[in-house]
Amino acid sequence: MKIVFLDTETLGSDVKPQLDTFSKLGDVTFYDSTTAAQLLDRVEYAHVIVTNKVVITEEVMKASSQLKLIAITATGTNNVDLEAAKNIGIQVKNAVNYSSESVAQQTFAMLLSLLNNIQEYDDFVKSGSYSDGQSFTWIGNSFSELNNKRFGIIGLGNIGTRVAEIATAFGAEVVYYSTSGIARDKRYQLVDKDTLFKTCDIISIHSPLNDKTKNFVDENELSQMKPSAVLLNTGRGGIVNEKALVNALNNNEISGACVDVFEKEPMSKDSVFYSINNKKKVLFSPHIAWASKEARKKLLEITYQNVEELVIDTE
Repeated sequence: MKIVFLDTETLGSDVKPQLDTFSKLGDVTFYDSTTAAQLLDRVEYAHVIVTNKVVITEEVMKASSQLKLIAITATGTNNVDLEAAKNIGIQVKNAVNYSSESVAQQTFAMLLSLLNNIQEYDDFVKSGSYSDGQSFTWIGNSFSELNNKRFGIIGLGNIGTRVAEIATAFGAEVVYYSTSGIARDKRYQLVDKDTLFKTCDIISIHSPLNDKTKNFVDENELSQMKPSAVLLNTGRGGIVNEKALVNALNNNEISGACVDVFEKEPMSKDSVFYSINNKKKVLFSPHIAWASKEARKKLLEITYQNVEELVIDTE
C-alpha cells in the first residue's frame, strides 16, 4: 500500500512520532508541502492520498491509476471533488469531531481577550504606567460581562454546540440559526436570520463553507447588527465578506470582530483587513483554532483508522 502525505507542514512538527506510525500500514512518503506543479508526479502511483489543504481534482484522481482513498486531515471536504471521486469509485474520508474543544476554547480566548481589553491592560502594566499612577486600579476603556448577553451561533453542529454550552456557563442567552433549516438542540432557541443579526450581542460562526453560506454575512447582515455587537468567525473564510466587515468596523456599525479564517490563506499582503482604521477593534489568529495539541493528536488517530480500514479491506 503506497501512502502519500502531501502537506504535513500544516499538521505541525511536533506530530512526527504519530506520522511515523503510518509506516505500519504501508510504504509512506511524506511531503512538507505540495504545489500544483508537483502534485501529479507525487500521487501517480499512490493508493492513498492524505491531504489537508492540497486540492484534489478529477484530473488528479484520473492521473492516479491505483488510487483507492483520499484521506482528509480535516473536517471540511471542499478541497476534494466529491462528485468525481464518487463517479470514479474512490473513497473520501474526513475527520469528524476532533477539534470541538480546541475551536471552542480559541473562540472564547479571542472573544474574552477582545472584550476585556487584555492587551491594553497588559501593556499598561508592562509599560510602567501602572507604577507611575496613584490609584490601585486603572479602568481604561473598561469591559462588559457576557452574563445576560444574547449569544448567537451560526451552525449548531459539534463545535457550535460546545460553544453554546460554554456561553451558557457564562450566563449568556444562547440562540442559533441553522443554515440547513434543521432544529438541532432543544436547549437553545432556533431563530430566523434577521432576528439573529438584529438582536444578538455576540455572533459566532461555526458552519461549513458551501453554496448556502458563501458571503452569508455581508453588508446587509452587518448593517442590522447592534453598534455594540461583536462578530466571531472561527468557521471558514468566505462565510463573511471581508470588505463588508472592514467597512462595518470602520463605520462603527459593529463594535469589534475576531477572525481566525480568511478567504485566502495565508492572508494576502494586500488584504482589505490591513485597512482597518482602529486595530484595537479586531483580533486575528492564523487559522489556528482547530490545532490544539490534543486536537491534532486526535485528528491523526482518526486519519490512521481511516487508512487502516482500507488496508484491512484489501488484504
